[in-house]
Amino acid sequence: MSRRLWRGLDRPLVWTTLLLLLIGLVMLYSASYQRAHATGTSFVARQLLWLALGLGMAALLMIVDYHRWLEGAYLFYGFNVLLLGLVLLVGETRGGAQRWLAAGPLTFQPSELAKLSTIVILARYLAEHRDAPRRWRSLVVPFVFVLIPMGLVLKEPNLGTAALFLPILMAMLFVWGIPTRVLWTVAGVGLAAAPIGWWLLHDYQRARLLVFVNPNLEPLGAGYTVLQSKIAIGSGLLWGRGWFAGTQNQLNFLPERHTDFIFSVIGEEWGFLGAFGLLLLYGVLLHRGFRIAAESHDPFGQLLVTGLMTMVGCHVLINIGMALGLMPVVGLPLPFISYGGSWLLTCLAALGMVCSVGMRRPGFG
Repeated sequence: MSRRLWRGLDRPLVWTTLLLLLIGLVMLYSASYQRAHATGTSFVARQLLWLALGLGMAALLMIVDYHRWLEGAYLFYGFNVLLLGLVLLVGETRGGAQRWLAAGPLTFQPSELAKLSTIVILARYLAEHRDAPRRWRSLVVPFVFVLIPMGLVLKEPNLGTAALFLPILMAMLFVWGIPTRVLWTVAGVGLAAAPIGWWLLHDYQRARLLVFVNPNLEPLGAGYTVLQSKIAIGSGLLWGRGWFAGTQNQLNFLPERHTDFIFSVIGEEWGFLGAFGLLLLYGVLLHRGFRIAAESHDPFGQLLVTGLMTMVGCHVLINIGMALGLMPVVGLPLPFISYGGSWLLTCLAALGMVCSVGMRRPGFG
């Protein structure tokens, strides 16, 4: 690669990501220590394996011109839809949800990769039709691209991931140039149809929404995790209790603390200052990413980075909102921090694509 191309690499974005990954490993060790000791399974070692694989994938996606990946958008999308169908047929079931496919000793969730494949195909389609009239019928194909994987993911069931497709689509349509009145109309129709969706939810999903309104409704059931999470974060006060010193974490009061509720461990052990510092890092990450989208004059690049950074931003917002009791529990992990190979691969692949666009901005590539 030319020196000129390397000059376009957004170093603050890369260093921020590496710092988040390091924080994730440190907090994962604390959050999973008790469970690892009981089961004999090292969650940190598994995460390191996925991390090595993800960094290699990110490097490959960064080096290769992102237009190459857009050329295979339809193939990537179709293959991922096939994987989502296989999940419903032969996927592994855990906790009442059928979301995983086995690949030798490793398992992965195609629903995580479905976010990437949908973003890539939307970026290609919208960029190729950038001169099309902005009418209602122009929304049909993008919505079809989204509704197919969304429906399959919802069938698993995985409400959180399924719902995430919509803000990604809205953000990409906004950058594409769809009138804001159309977006508001679509949002209004969605809210009006929400009561119908209520009857399509599973019982445990309804329970999660009800305890969001009132966590004390089931303090030992569906509301237990949220209550323990708020206790953990509140007990951290300003400076935190210290690494390995959080009672809710180390005494096993907080469920899912190494995955969806790892932010609660950060709040308990590092306090308000640590949690606020983490938010600042995410702010830098999102700022640098959206800046790359704004500086890219290529419609493919703008749309691609917008979708990827919206995905990451929504995960941050919803995950921390869940931990604070400000949003329903929908099972979305924290980017670069939570345990989980599929999600870590997805985040690092997204970073590689964003860097690929950034390195080829005008004046660099």
